Amino acid sequence: MISQIGRYEVLGELGQGAMGIVYKATDPLIDRVVAIKTINLGLAMDEKEEYEGRFYQEAKAAGRLNHPNIVTIYDVGKSGDVAYIAMEFLQGRELRDIMNDSGLLPVDQVLDIVAQVAQGLAYAHEHDIVHRDIKPSNIMVVRDGHVKITDFGIARMASSAVRTQTGMVLGSPKYMSPEQVVGKAIDQRSDIFSLGVMLYEMLTGQAPFTGENVNAIMYQTLNAVPAPPSTLNPAVPEMTNYIVAKALAKKLEDRYQNAKDFAVDLRACRDTLPRSGKQIDVSPPGGEKKLPDVIDISGRRGMEEEVKPGAALSPAFDSAAATMRLAALTGTSEDMDELAKTLKIERPSAAAISQAAPAAKAPRPASPAVARPAARQIPAEPIARSGGGNLMLIAVVVLVLLGIAAILVA
Repeated sequence: MISQIGRYEVLGELGQGAMGIVYKATDPLIDRVVAIKTINLGLAMDEKEEYEGRFYQEAKAAGRLNHPNIVTIYDVGKSGDVAYIAMEFLQGRELRDIMNDSGLLPVDQVLDIVAQVAQGLAYAHEHDIVHRDIKPSNIMVVRDGHVKITDFGIARMASSAVRTQTGMVLGSPKYMSPEQVVGKAIDQRSDIFSLGVMLYEMLTGQAPFTGENVNAIMYQTLNAVPAPPSTLNPAVPEMTNYIVAKALAKKLEDRYQNAKDFAVDLRACRDTLPRSGKQIDVSPPGGEKKLPDVIDISGRRGMEEEVKPGAALSPAFDSAAATMRLAALTGTSEDMDELAKTLKIERPSAAAISQAAPAAKAPRPASPAVARPAARQIPAEPIARSGGGNLMLIAVVVLVLLGIAAILVA
């Protein structure tokens, strides 16, 4: 392990990613502990320009922001073939780890965490910065209860030289907004949608849009309407259902127009609930926590980490044809024709559609938004009863014969 990066003295390694390492270090000038995020620039020229551009964009984006709910950037520089960002050292845990270890958190704590993220985003948006990759692994909960937004690696600024398509490609599929999915220009309302997805997942324990591949997730994001959170978690108040629905609105004009209003509603809802009093354990189990997700700036992580098999879809859901089968269950005939033209495939046969039907009837679907197929026809009862009636008749005849035999013997 290296011992020096620029003027910083390396104390240890915090995590590794596809393109670099995050170190714990000290700044000898002011005796401050920092986290050093690095990227190895020993790449092919085209890759070097792309990743170095995104790396410095993160420094510029987060470096312009000074807010309690956004990680603080102290310095940026280059040492040999290593570019680095020095940022505040956060003693806490990723929200993703907390969710995985603790299960469903109390609703009042969920609303407080998401409200803090919304406040941080509101500040970033006021400074013309859209994060573009809001999800639990990019949120840190520190020991004093504060929430910090991290990883502005694919953030877009109004003056950014990095191509706008980058954020659309690199965002995590499960948390993408509809406009991100189709590659349209995005604004602050895209971050609001992503935060709404995170809120839904924290309230219910499952994401609103899931699938075994990107096509399935994209289809649901564009078309499916998830069930109200209270139907999956009775502790969720009715007011929260409306907040979630507004954050996840497909149409931009129906969604929250700014994160500040989103935060205000979340806090108003939280204030109606009794406080759980339970403290979130942010102490890394077994010592200092490795945080590989914090430092992977390649963008490849999202596609591998977030696309996991969901209970709602058949294992056969792995192709464009499977997307058509799902469309047959959830859309009109016109929708299927349009989707077939887009995917350049034929409409599925009735047999293929019937194979997809059991998937939508899973006992605990990963996404309640998949429409249910028509009810299965149950065989007529007389068929079952005829067999039972014949058995009864035979039993009566046998008993009668036994009775006659007993009389004759006597």
